[in-house]
Amino acid sequence: MDTTSKNVFRFCPFCGSAHFVWDGQKAHICQDCGHKLYINEAGATIALIHNDKNEYLFTRRRFDPAKGMLDLPGGFIDLEETAEHAMIREVKEELNLEVTKLSFVATFPNTYQYGGLTYYTIDIVFDCQVEDFSPLTALDDVQSATFLPLEKVDIEQIGLKSVKEVVQMLKNRFLG
Repeated sequence: MDTTSKNVFRFCPFCGSAHFVWDGQKAHICQDCGHKLYINEAGATIALIHNDKNEYLFTRRRFDPAKGMLDLPGGFIDLEETAEHAMIREVKEELNLEVTKLSFVATFPNTYQYGGLTYYTIDIVFDCQVEDFSPLTALDDVQSATFLPLEKVDIEQIGLKSVKEVVQMLKNRFLG
């Protein structure tokens, strides 16, 4: 595990000391006031949405990280929001679709580079049922959206590590 990338804070948020050091495992510790600031993974969601042809709904990222690369719908869980609510909200915000049913699939750790920082996430994957695809529109941070059969998805065209792993899991499960 790369622990150097977790050492992003220069000053203690409690006392302002410049002696705020990464412990090499999971926290920054102030050598002056003794406070610890733990680094934990942020929750994020990934939607698996497929149509009656067994094609999965993929998006293209509008912004970095991985601008222009393939992705699956989803995003960060807001404060005091459940993962399920976040999944429903993200699909609506990004694609203007209503999730009518969802079920948990798996979790995948990931990193997300933004604004010069590395965010550590735990990506929660849901199988999402959508009854009506007619309102499908690329919105928010989605450049475009399209349905693709798994066998036509090139893993190297996917921008985020966890999404690559999710798609590989699906390919292994359904394509052998």
